[in-house]
Amino acid sequence: MTPSAYHKPVLRDEAVRQLVTDPFGTYVDGTLGGGGHAAQILQQLSGDARLYAIDQDEEAIAHVAEHFADEERLILLRGNFGYLDVLLPREVHGGVDGILLDLGVSSHQIDEPGRGFSFQKDGPLDMRMGSLQTRTAADIVNTYEYKDLRDLLFQYGEERESVRIARAIINARPLETTEQLRDVVSGVIPERFRNKSLARVFQALRIEVNGELQMLRRILEKGHELLRENGRFVVITYHSLEDRLCKNFFRYGNFGGDPVKDFYGNEIRPMEVLHKKIITPTDEEKAENPRARSAKLRVAAKNPVTHIGRHPNDDAVNKRRGTL
Repeated sequence: MTPSAYHKPVLRDEAVRQLVTDPFGTYVDGTLGGGGHAAQILQQLSGDARLYAIDQDEEAIAHVAEHFADEERLILLRGNFGYLDVLLPREVHGGVDGILLDLGVSSHQIDEPGRGFSFQKDGPLDMRMGSLQTRTAADIVNTYEYKDLRDLLFQYGEERESVRIARAIINARPLETTEQLRDVVSGVIPERFRNKSLARVFQALRIEVNGELQMLRRILEKGHELLRENGRFVVITYHSLEDRLCKNFFRYGNFGGDPVKDFYGNEIRPMEVLHKKIITPTDEEKAENPRARSAKLRVAAKNPVTHIGRHPNDDAVNKRRGTL
């Protein structure tokens, strides 16, 4: 099975064009999947470059390992990208030229009923992106208290009918399959809104099972530390929750979207946003790959840290004082 057959990468060419600035550099593909982005990155790299590719899904690692068996520039690492600082060897810390993240679920995971990601196919309520996690979606729908379940659906799924759905789930317990959960949601949501509500409910459970937003926050912070100066972060998002975190971190260096200023009132910007306008797929790509419809690509580069917290006139002032 080729990388494209396993999972069709979204915004492949544009993401790699934004990522690779030095063909001799060191890069990270934090969401390996079927290896589609990784294959394109390797085409742009020299023989001395390195690409560290990470995935917590053992099936993805095995697939890419077989397909790229003779590729010495590719180093496969199994784990959650949130622990990138632990997974990468110490010698590359602070020297990474670019990090790519394609967030969300791979086509292979969605298409495999046994993984439990899709409400369109019956399977166990699992939703784990890898066996490193122990908690499943079934654990959540069958054990969470009403308030916790309601808040989860509202916050992570942005589902307006979270109250009705949470009560229906609790009344229908135990739930073990995606079909059972789909039937419960369908029983309280009008048909014209049903698919959107199902998508939101499954999204919320998937995010909770895999700790997706916590891990995204961690890799943005740790990834910034791992990048060299001017090293790039390229992230493809699919829903507003993850996109907001990336937008705020790239603009302000924090997740609340609050400007941070130094002693002199200058904004401290650890990252420089490289494109004011969000990069989105073309109409042609959306038609060929429906998964690309909601994709947004954001790009930022690590600012030099030598001037953070300093006023631009400091050197001139110190020179006049004889301290420089």
